[in-house]
Amino acid sequence: MDFIRSATMLCLDILINHLKKQGIKMVRAIQSFAGLTLLASACAAQAFPTQQVVPGGLVILPLASQEEHRPMAYYAGARVTVVSEGDSWVALVGIPLDTEPSLQQLKVNLGGVQQTISFEVQPKHYRTQHLRIKDNNKVEPDEDSSERIVQEMVLQKRLTKQYTGEVLSTEFIRPVAGRDSGRFGLRRILNGQQRQPHSGMDIAAATGTPVKVVAPGRVIYTGNLFFSGNVVYVDHGGGLISMYAHLNQINVKNGEVLEQGDYLGTVGSSGRATGPHLHWSVYLNGTAINPALFL
Repeated sequence: MDFIRSATMLCLDILINHLKKQGIKMVRAIQSFAGLTLLASACAAQAFPTQQVVPGGLVILPLASQEEHRPMAYYAGARVTVVSEGDSWVALVGIPLDTEPSLQQLKVNLGGVQQTISFEVQPKHYRTQHLRIKDNNKVEPDEDSSERIVQEMVLQKRLTKQYTGEVLSTEFIRPVAGRDSGRFGLRRILNGQQRQPHSGMDIAAATGTPVKVVAPGRVIYTGNLFFSGNVVYVDHGGGLISMYAHLNQINVKNGEVLEQGDYLGTVGSSGRATGPHLHWSVYLNGTAINPALFL
């Protein structure tokens, strides 16, 4: 009940914010808990992302039919996003990019009964990309920078593993108009040195181009990170998180509730970047997955 109420309140905040913009007064019926529950149900209606059962992809698994309470599901120890579909429940499971092709298991609690659902991860080849970074400290960080990076990794892990209420929507829009300049999963060679694979989708655009939030949610972090530059993290509920990096300006604050399409900042080249672009990441159960699957 707490999860339903939490998501309901966030959904209500978004609706109230929209109505205020339109100059419309709230009616008392919506303020009742029954009204809130109906509102949450309306918010839960959504289209699913594209399934790709590969490293860096996601698998959509049906859980149970006519189960009143939302099942709890876990993959590799992390809680998984569970959404309603008619009178049944469905798990959206993010598959880490470093997962080897193999049989994987989802642990599910259905009304106190433990179940295991298996799925097969298929192989996926990701291309290699060579980039030249002018600031070599962004490739080979000095001692002070390395300490900062470690602290920021802890922060980012905490942000991407948040699980609050239920998903408001999985029907995303593109965050910015522009050219797709860097695909998810690219094996990156920076200044001749191998680094971590690309954990998001790059969209090239002119500095100052407005960036929109892809779905309704709440801002959970704004700030400047060593590699990502100026960033915004948005919680869409139920373990679904989006991140927007290398921004020139940030136009939202922590805790701010956003409607889909609200502007949160502008394109820039802050952090480790070769030019102005948006780096957009999407996280499920704490792992980065291909954002293009939501478009």
